[in-house]
Amino acid sequence: MDILILAVVIALVAVGVISGLVVSSRKKKQLPPPAPPSTPTITAPPAEPQVGEDAVETAEEPRRTIEEVGLPEAEAPAAAPVVVEPEVPAAPEIEVPEPTAGRLVRLRARLARSQNSLGKGLLTLLSREHLDEDTWEEIEETLLVADVGVVPTQELVDRLRERVKVLGTRTPADLRALLKEELLTLVGTDFDRAVKTESGEDTPGVIMVVGVNGTGKTTTTGKLARVLVADGRSVVLGAADTFRAAAADQLQTWGERVGARTVRGPEGGDPASIAYDAVKEGIAEGADVVLIDTAGRLHTKTGLMDELGKVKRVVEKHGPLDEVLLVLDATTGQNGLTQARVFAEVVAITGIVLTKLDGTAKGGIVVAVQRELGVPVKLIGLGEGPDDLAPFEPEAFVDALIGD
Repeated sequence: MDILILAVVIALVAVGVISGLVVSSRKKKQLPPPAPPSTPTITAPPAEPQVGEDAVETAEEPRRTIEEVGLPEAEAPAAAPVVVEPEVPAAPEIEVPEPTAGRLVRLRARLARSQNSLGKGLLTLLSREHLDEDTWEEIEETLLVADVGVVPTQELVDRLRERVKVLGTRTPADLRALLKEELLTLVGTDFDRAVKTESGEDTPGVIMVVGVNGTGKTTTTGKLARVLVADGRSVVLGAADTFRAAAADQLQTWGERVGARTVRGPEGGDPASIAYDAVKEGIAEGADVVLIDTAGRLHTKTGLMDELGKVKRVVEKHGPLDEVLLVLDATTGQNGLTQARVFAEVVAITGIVLTKLDGTAKGGIVVAVQRELGVPVKLIGLGEGPDDLAPFEPEAFVDALIGD
């Protein structure tokens, strides 16, 4: 029994010793050092609101009476959305073209500046006291340089030789009158130079404008529309030049200026189809004239020239083609005659339009091209202005050649 009690006591003492060691070891553990001042502190979440006896009494807030409380103002009605109408481009102002009667006379000074080498050169040579062979050769050379052509030059020199011999004494006035008379004979006064605009049937007059690239064909067509409108005719334009991207736009701009409608098609479309539609629209509108602008083409390209013949045939399904005007650049000289010859083989040319006759052009081309084709020069272009296309008047032209 005593042994048992002793064992229990020893066990209790052992347990106590072990407990003391554990507690002492815990006390010896050091807490981590406090965070340095730069370390941000973590704020504890706010305490939850208390209820019952632990609740904090709320502070008494001032209260307003019902009279002091204002009603909210009524919101202004929302403004109706503003509908912005798309701007409609203003219709172009219709211009009144300059009258064509006497237009060449008004442009005489401009024409004379570029033709002095021909007229004044001839007068100077003819005024020499002794007209020997050398002088006549210079006269002949002057005419050839002016693109009059070999055969017409020889004819003129022969007549001048004979007239001067008969005349005897030659005063400046006599020489001027003599030269004017002979040049008028050479240019020709018996041609019908009127642009035909009446078909003789219940259809508009149809005019087709042809020419090579770079002669100013589309511009000439637009200017011709102004000439016709100035003479009191209503016009429909056919933009059958579908190969040049800006051609239809350019022609339409010309038409809008004088109130003429333009019939056009897709770029690269069939020119004959557009020409056909233009005449059809002209008939429907009761227009006086339909002007058809065709694509510029090289006279050496057989396929393009054949296509021009197709345009002519298609247009003639509506009725006769009244005019085929060939536009020639007057500065190209004898090369223009080659072009004229080929075009005349494909379509029956009825008249010539000479552009760029101001500048460095040589007036003799008028004589040469008429002799080559047997058709008259009907219009001449004397500048860049919209009304610088004039009906050709032989007398005014020769006066400009000789000068004052």
